[in-house]
Amino acid sequence: MTVAGWILILVFIALFVALAKPMGAALFAMYGDKPLPLARIENGFYRLSGVNPKAEQSWVGYAWAVMIFNIFGIVSLFAILKLQGVLPWNPQGFSAVETWLAFNTAVSFVTNTNWQNYAGESTMSYFTQMAGLTVHNFLSAATGIAVAFALIRGFARSSVKTIGNFWVDITRVTIYILLPISFLLAIAYIAMGVPQTLGAYIDATTLEGAKQTLAVGPVASQLAIKMLGTNGGGFFNANSAHPFENPTALANILQMVTIFVIGAGLTLCFGKAVGRERQGWAILAAMVTLFLIGVSVTYWAEAAGNPIHHALGVAGGNMEGKEVRFGIAATSLFAVITTAASCGAVIGMHDSFMPLAGLVTMFNMQLGEIIIGGVGAGLYGMLLYCILAVFIAGLMVGRTPEYVGKKIESREMKLSVIAIAILPLFILGLTAIASVTAAGLAGPLAKGPHGFSEILYAFSSTVANNGSAFGGLTGNTLFYNTMMTLAMFVGRFGVIIPALAISGGLAAKRRIPEGPGSFPTTGLLWVGLLVSIILIVGGLTFLPSLALGPIADQFAVSAGTLL
Repeated sequence: MTVAGWILILVFIALFVALAKPMGAALFAMYGDKPLPLARIENGFYRLSGVNPKAEQSWVGYAWAVMIFNIFGIVSLFAILKLQGVLPWNPQGFSAVETWLAFNTAVSFVTNTNWQNYAGESTMSYFTQMAGLTVHNFLSAATGIAVAFALIRGFARSSVKTIGNFWVDITRVTIYILLPISFLLAIAYIAMGVPQTLGAYIDATTLEGAKQTLAVGPVASQLAIKMLGTNGGGFFNANSAHPFENPTALANILQMVTIFVIGAGLTLCFGKAVGRERQGWAILAAMVTLFLIGVSVTYWAEAAGNPIHHALGVAGGNMEGKEVRFGIAATSLFAVITTAASCGAVIGMHDSFMPLAGLVTMFNMQLGEIIIGGVGAGLYGMLLYCILAVFIAGLMVGRTPEYVGKKIESREMKLSVIAIAILPLFILGLTAIASVTAAGLAGPLAKGPHGFSEILYAFSSTVANNGSAFGGLTGNTLFYNTMMTLAMFVGRFGVIIPALAISGGLAAKRRIPEGPGSFPTTGLLWVGLLVSIILIVGGLTFLPSLALGPIADQFAVSAGTLL
């Protein structure tokens, strides 16, 4: 580890924490119902779609709107993928996408997962990239933020039966947050050298006289929202390791910051909404603590290097699988950010990381993407753990289980446990099926513990709606396309529906002032308890599977054994 590496990590943390407050204020303005500067444009969309912006929805109505909107998104994106060969802006003449791959991709982008069982530059036309994938980068991000708003209203409101209007929430978030910021980011990326063109691919002659085709296209526009919306699906197969997607060190730090900025801002939006901004800071402090633990372990493991290489006289850290332009520190930092935030964009090959570093990236996802998390998903996932933590704290010290003025009762606990348990149930269940079937075992490149890690990572990524790939797994098969499609759909909506049900129940309750019997939920004690509950629950759930994969790998490497 180097001083420069730690400076990079600390500067990154300072940047996104500093941006959290203004982003939180902007999101809070979207969360409310006051008229905004573009109200005429906003109202025009409502008139065209037949939406009454003043008519709010119960949690059931909100949930139906979420499901109808997203199912329509899956169907429409699937149609674009299957009709790609006859649609415009296809200068390379790409044909229709294979049916099961198209279905997997449609669910992937609508659920904000962006898992890619294909190489973008050799599979998708410009029309598909723009009208299909990029559009759903916006809409899936807006859906996550809208659900977070709905859950916030459950805590903030008192004795009401409604939690907002889904159509208003996604419209406001898209118009006022996602579109303008993405536009500015796209301009910045173009200035740094990222392509943005509808022209055909470029045929070039190398210095050695060889012929090479350079893939270009509308890259900057997709890059901007893939990071801001924590989508992660790259225009190119190499994702953010490709120099056209990540041309400079400045572009790299900008991408890392934009992955975290909305997720961090939502915590402070929550604090403002419940009238206690310290609540938002406490949640953000817990997230930053978990993030710092993860990045410290990852950076240490990668900087220490591989003992097997050291025994052969190769000194230094583990450069295998790293982005050589940015080095070990930046690649380790990016890996922890992208798996903590459900982004999935990568600049390194996680399969080539040291086993402990690979464990951190898996564990980030297995916790439910709550360490900053996906836009919206991180906050509503963390609030589920807050409900669990305050209930456990109440049992331990004999105090009333309350959180921000709402009593936590059996209904909230049952729904929280369902939402938290749905991820390990499918991550471990699908991993088990893949580990004992011929079709599943045909996927991993490696054998033994490392091959198991490749399978475990894939289902951790898809169920958690992350989308990053460990590497080494052949996912474009009938078995993995279908299993991962199921994983992504359940991982997204299996958490959203219980979260909305919790919101509806909380909104109907009367807010009560804090008293001597209330457990404090803003200080260091609360942050420590929340972090401990998260690590204990995650550790007890996933330790056996991690022991079969990266932990066994680490013991083997330390002993100088190749498995």
